[in-house]
Amino acid sequence: MAPVGIMAQLKSLYSKQDEPALSEQTVAFLSVILTLLYVVPFYISSTTRPSPTLSRDAPSVIRARIRAVTGSCIVGSVFVLWLIVEEGNSSLGAGTRLLGWWPVGVLEALRSLLLTAILFLGPLFERGIVEGEWKFWFRPSKLSESLGGWIGWRNYVAGPFTEEIIFRSAMVPLYLLAHTSPGRIVFLAPLCFGIAHVHHFYEFRLTHPDTPALAALLRSLFQFGYTTIFGWYATFIYLRTGSLLAVVLIHSFCNWSGLPRFWGRVEAGEPIGPPVTRGKEDSGDSVGVRGSGSLGVGWTIAYYVLLVAGALGFSWGLWPLTESYHALVSFSGKSN
Repeated sequence: MAPVGIMAQLKSLYSKQDEPALSEQTVAFLSVILTLLYVVPFYISSTTRPSPTLSRDAPSVIRARIRAVTGSCIVGSVFVLWLIVEEGNSSLGAGTRLLGWWPVGVLEALRSLLLTAILFLGPLFERGIVEGEWKFWFRPSKLSESLGGWIGWRNYVAGPFTEEIIFRSAMVPLYLLAHTSPGRIVFLAPLCFGIAHVHHFYEFRLTHPDTPALAALLRSLFQFGYTTIFGWYATFIYLRTGSLLAVVLIHSFCNWSGLPRFWGRVEAGEPIGPPVTRGKEDSGDSVGVRGSGSLGVGWTIAYYVLLVAGALGFSWGLWPLTESYHALVSFSGKSN
């Protein structure tokens, strides 16, 4: 449990009886600055900037981008911590709470991961049982093989960590300093997260010049949509648990799982290697399954039953599985 002094500071910081430390206009401006701090370094240097002959999936580009965004995360986090202490008149301890650094929240992270896995019951069934990938899930050697490549490291480690540091750990406390209601934080904060992915339109046009502009635009709008929806969920989890680790784990899981199937039949597959980049854009370096014939309709029925069951289980467990003493805010009628 956190010291009583820190809890009192957090309550005072978000008290409606006191003047907010920041205005919502200032928060909107700072959110844009944090977004630019994350995205702009990708285009400053020739080592991070994609070109018609250099893909964003090139190992040299990935390494350079990880170095760049790591610096952005340090600058952004230190700046927001300074705002919490100076403008919010809080201690470093309260600042680390708002940034989700401490306490780490291991139990909260595991419960959030379980909740997310429940939502993905159908895709887990298709991927693990139908396609047979479960054979690789519990082999440490295969896990290290998946993370050994730079694409896997970006998708499952560096990407989730750096994005959640900027768009949850650094950005959400700004809204708390402005006394923004929890519901508005959940809705507003992730918009920058979705917008931050729109730059992939430019990158995609560079590396896929033969793709029609309209198709590339629709692809980017779709990506903006599902990243924003994930952002709503991750922001809710962050506010409910106060754990940076929790949102990093669910982010990594969703990157690994990819979007669920909402139509079509499931098909049998024979795994030809551990999953590396599934769930992200296909870079030509991913390992998937080799088709081995169609299955009976019962397998497809089972998938969609599990998909619905997962959604129902998710809605049932959303509040109890995210309840935590370390919550940053109280959602009216649902929290202690």
